[in-house]
Amino acid sequence: MKRKMKKTIKKIYNGDLFKEFFDNEKATGLILIACTLVSLIMANSIFGNQYLHTWHSKFAGESLEYWINDGLMTIFFLLIGLELKREINNGELSNIKDALLPIFAAIGGMFIPAGLYLLFNYGTVTHSGAGIPMATDIAFALGILSLLGNRVPLSLKIFLTALAVIDDLGAILVIAIFYTKTIVWLNLFIALAVFAGLLVMNRMKVRSLTLYLLGGVVMWWFMLHSGIHATITGVLLAFTIPFCNGEKDSIFSQLERALHKPVGFFILPLFALANTAIIVSSDIGETLAQHYSIGIALGLIVGKPLGIFFFSFLAVKLDVCKLPADLNWKTIASVGFLGGIGFTMSIFITLLAFDDQTIINNAKFVILLSSLVAGLLGFMLLKSTLKQEKIESTN
Repeated sequence: MKRKMKKTIKKIYNGDLFKEFFDNEKATGLILIACTLVSLIMANSIFGNQYLHTWHSKFAGESLEYWINDGLMTIFFLLIGLELKREINNGELSNIKDALLPIFAAIGGMFIPAGLYLLFNYGTVTHSGAGIPMATDIAFALGILSLLGNRVPLSLKIFLTALAVIDDLGAILVIAIFYTKTIVWLNLFIALAVFAGLLVMNRMKVRSLTLYLLGGVVMWWFMLHSGIHATITGVLLAFTIPFCNGEKDSIFSQLERALHKPVGFFILPLFALANTAIIVSSDIGETLAQHYSIGIALGLIVGKPLGIFFFSFLAVKLDVCKLPADLNWKTIASVGFLGGIGFTMSIFITLLAFDDQTIINNAKFVILLSSLVAGLLGFMLLKSTLKQEKIESTN
């Protein structure tokens, strides 16, 4: 078992790509925390009105916030798609037996939170928010995990990364299926035709990154006007770009590496600044007492760790997969709380789920508060668990 685990880790660590990815996400997570604090302080300061107006100012007929959420976030989704494709081709998800544990964990971490949310909101005007607590913010989660330093086993980093990537895929499918209201079929057909054309280019071994990116822009424009959220284009484009075994000089690897820093240090921080400009209500108790607030909080703080642990435990007990040798159930239960850090994807789904600005504002606040609680619980439990394991290993 240990030999197999080492082989898997070596494969994922190929070219230090995983280490580079993890270190980048660590920095991004810390920057996102700083941007969120700055945005909250600015929104609730004497400069609050001017700060909020900045994000609502018009550019080319739409607000700056709109271009960030519908334009720049497409690039974020493109990076997610590239990372997902790499995992499937040459990573944790390439071997179905190794991938089953984080797959089951991710499924549990999506269904249980959604179920808890619907328990309080089914049949109400806010039932559409069921997708909000299903998401995990990979940058924040890995950022918190990184604070524990070298005490964290590599297999735990890999487990959380794979879980979050699968979680992102689930969130993307939820957005595509449940948050599409009106479809303009002609534009959708043209967008899909462009997608098919890019797939043909892939099969014909076309290696011009410029052609793929130009095709992606055209696909994005028609998808934007089809009624389906345009950010889905990023994931579709990622799956058309030739993988070429993930070689360093391939256009796939070049694009992936080129996107990491702009996404991590510009796009996501900009998204955080624009979407966490939340005016905190003077009556926090009333905000937290709303049905959707309870659903979001329970989904992220209770549903996420419960779903991740229970489905992982069930998969192992049914002999569908095995628990890595250097992990135990206390560790899985503890890291499950980091899965409750929703942030980016949760806020993104909130913008699609609700139209009422008051509900959106309150939901964002609850997401931030719940993510903070889940992150702190995960950090403290992991710190205690890993410390205990270290003591036991030295005795």
